[in-house]
Amino acid sequence: MKYLITGGAGFIGSHLAEGILNQNDEVWIIDNLSTGSINNIEHLKSHTKFHYTIDTIFNEPLLAELIDTCDIIFHLAAAVGVRLIVESPVNTIETNIAGTEIVLKLAGKKKKTVLVASSSEVYGKGNKIPFSEDDDMVLGPTVKSRWSYACSKAIDEFLSLAYWREKKLPVVVARLFNTVGPRQSGRYGMVVPRFAQQALKNEPITVYGTGKQSRCFSDVSDVISGLLRLVNHPKAIGEVFNIGSADEITIENLAFKIKEKTRSSSKIDYIPYEQAYETGFEDMQRRVPDLTKIRQLINYQPTQNIDQILDKIIGYFRGLESPNSVMKSLRDKSQ
Repeated sequence: MKYLITGGAGFIGSHLAEGILNQNDEVWIIDNLSTGSINNIEHLKSHTKFHYTIDTIFNEPLLAELIDTCDIIFHLAAAVGVRLIVESPVNTIETNIAGTEIVLKLAGKKKKTVLVASSSEVYGKGNKIPFSEDDDMVLGPTVKSRWSYACSKAIDEFLSLAYWREKKLPVVVARLFNTVGPRQSGRYGMVVPRFAQQALKNEPITVYGTGKQSRCFSDVSDVISGLLRLVNHPKAIGEVFNIGSADEITIENLAFKIKEKTRSSSKIDYIPYEQAYETGFEDMQRRVPDLTKIRQLINYQPTQNIDQILDKIIGYFRGLESPNSVMKSLRDKSQ
């Protein structure tokens, strides 16, 4: 099989590329490096079945050629991260909606299967826990730019499902819940890498808000395994799936857990949302997915708990993981 990943030099995209290569399949990626990094794919460049292009998905002739080459498209390219969303709402809306429109339009010409990566953000301020795929969306007002990302991803979902219903384009929508792991950057507000780096440097661990808000963190390897099984399952076409973990932890407890694991002398600082982001910033207090649908279809079950996940991430930031071991494994599979 031949796969294309938009946003393939990002955190999730680079791990997905590894997963595809580990299946002995061929992968092409395209990324403009706006939030991704060439370092994320450095260890893949020598693999005979890995191909990369540094360009934007708005280069339609180039993207059309890549889509024609491949059998399945993973559309991951998007503006992500709360800080980036608050600071650049225009870029968020244009990248997410217009980018998805281009991918679907070009894939539709050849009826190529597309998995569109969505987000738990689409549930907005809903308080029905856990979140099920057919629950209502409860979004904040348009005057608060924080909700532009949630709205843009919701439009992506509507557009994807419209292409399936009207044009019979095989589409799968996956709503990701707080995927974390090695290579994730804290640059745009991602909480786990930010806490880990602060703790390792014995700097204050900055908790936004009260810290009582909770999240469910899932290991990137579990998510990648689920995505690959979803996109290849015929009954997933035209459907929306939550994917992640249902194990809940408060952000405050996460900070203390990381401090303990790193044996850090960091203090825990509580920063008001208004100071961290913008005046009137609203946050979701809980994000817990109902995983019944994906479990019933592909027997999806997370294998990594929060302690295993954090140990892996802390090890990564300590430089204990050897990229050479990953590279050797992938080279062996290509021979």
